[in-house]
Parts: sequence; structure tokens; C-alpha cells
Amino acid sequence: MHDDQHGRAAPPVPPARSGAPGRRFRRSGTEPATARSDLALRLLLSAAFLPLFAAATAGFAVWAARSGPGDSPGGGPLTALAVVCGVLALAAALDAAVLTARRRRGRQARRGA
Repeated sequence: MHDDQHGRAAPPVPPARSGAPGRRFRRSGTEPATARSDLALRLLLSAAFLPLFAAATAGFAVWAARSGPGDSPGGGPLTALAVVCGVLALAAALDAAVLTARRRRGRQARRGA
């Protein structure tokens, strides 16, 4: 249980005011009760940046493979850039998968299935 600003234990949040069932964390009281993420915008951004980061990963990897010992930039920094772009592409792909599943569940819930 968290302490309030005066060091006293904060009272438990009643179930009717705690937000979604199964909530991992208590609401702090500073965020809106109905705050929602714009899933369509997040999906659009994931769809736009996934191919961009995938292409950058491939480009930096090929450039690193073709760089010689005296080239600037060298193979090490190019490989690091390829890895960073690959991680960002993976994050965009995971976000798109999560958003697609969340939207699918939302549609099923609205249909009553």
C-alpha cells in the first residue's frame, strides 16, 4: 500500500472506483478515469515505421558487410545501427500485433460474441 503525502497509509481503492477489473496498478488519481490510447493512430505509426526500420536494418547490414578496414564509417558503427534499427522494427511489429489483437477483441465485444 502506498503512503500519502503525510506518511499515512492510503486507503484502499474501492472496487467500484478502481478502474478495469484485473488492473495491475492502482490509479494515482491524477490521470483521467476514461483515458484511452488512439489505437488507430498507433497502428498507422507502426505500419509506417515497420517497413522503414526493416529497410534501414537491411541497408546498414549490407553497408557494414561491404565496408573495408579503412572505410569511414567502419563496420562496427554500421552494425550497431543495423541492430538498433532491427530492434525498432521488432518493436513496431510487436506493437502492430498487439493493437490488431486489441482491436479484434473490441469488435467482438461490441458484437456480443
